[in-house]
Amino acid sequence: MRILTVLTYYRPHTSGLTIYAERLAKALVRRGHQVTILTSQYEKHLPLEEVQEAVRIRRSPVLLRVSKGVISPALGFLATQLVRESDVIQLHLPQFDAPGVALRGRLTGRPTVLTYHCDLSLPPTLFNRLVNRVVDVANHTAAQLADRIVTYTQDYADNSPYLSRYRSKLQIIPPPVELPKASPEAVEAFARQNRTEECRPVIGMAARFAAEKGVEVLLDALPAILERYPRAQVLFAGQYQNVLSEEAYFNRLAPQIRRYEADGHWRFLGVLSPQEMAAFYPNLDVLVVPSLNSTEAFGLVQIEAMMNGVPCVASALPGVRQPVLTTGMGRVTPIGDSRALAQAILEIVDRPQDFQADPQEIAHRFDPDTIAAEYERMFLELLRAKKKQPAG
Repeated sequence: MRILTVLTYYRPHTSGLTIYAERLAKALVRRGHQVTILTSQYEKHLPLEEVQEAVRIRRSPVLLRVSKGVISPALGFLATQLVRESDVIQLHLPQFDAPGVALRGRLTGRPTVLTYHCDLSLPPTLFNRLVNRVVDVANHTAAQLADRIVTYTQDYADNSPYLSRYRSKLQIIPPPVELPKASPEAVEAFARQNRTEECRPVIGMAARFAAEKGVEVLLDALPAILERYPRAQVLFAGQYQNVLSEEAYFNRLAPQIRRYEADGHWRFLGVLSPQEMAAFYPNLDVLVVPSLNSTEAFGLVQIEAMMNGVPCVASALPGVRQPVLTTGMGRVTPIGDSRALAQAILEIVDRPQDFQADPQEIAHRFDPDTIAAEYERMFLELLRAKKKQPAG
């Protein structure tokens, strides 16, 4: 099959959505399909066209940015060309351009699938309310034109105001998760570099530094943890400087973080490669996902941690709570409750043996090839259904 995948940001941009798209694209290529990514040239140094590991990437120049979205007039022209060259279309939502691409799919008879990652929840300003409204209209228009909508969990689908309106089109497919295997030497080198043996317990957080991630919840939980474990340390993996639209959020929390940095209780690691992430997880005692709103729909890093035997504490958001609830590897805490987060971390650190499951079983369920096979079956089913439809 010739598969066209459309999303606003693609690699090297780092987010759960872009990582999902990259893993799925490569897995589909391994299964013998041709995959083209249509995305924005969000940084001017990125090439307009390239091939990465047999995945073709076409980037459309950006005219201007609107909040976290982009306006790219050339994308419509590229979409018209690439839709005609494709057998099926996959759109990652939310994105401004979804309705136009979905309409092209409808007009040309190409099956169109939406992969819905999360509800958009921007900070409550007048401008952001307008952006939320525009994206909401775009998402609903795309859903009406699409043949199928994929989401990660039934839990999230049942609680999403958007997804609950399109139950007849929904298909539940878990996200693809993979990590390279870290050698014992790499794990030990990471420990030496970050002095994890001197700082127990080690609490991990892997995310962009963004308001919806709930960094302040972890910060407010630290005093109770340090009271019991004075050498506890947080390792924060992910982009934390110059995060798009999050500068004010970082500046608000920076004074508190700097105090913990000065005492050795907080360390920023920056964006880590997959190999570095593989060495990061085995050095943790617990991973936390204290997210605050439905912009977070799952938390892929939970599965990565669990594949390495590391329990997690997740907030009780629909979807986000599912990795812990289905595996038993951790605790779910009320949203925004720093006291409950501290208690859950301490419980796991005190009794880690109570929060274990089979890492191999977890890895197989979320393996990108397993997930790509589910997408492939869905695409083929839609193609067969299109062929049976009468002309006109």
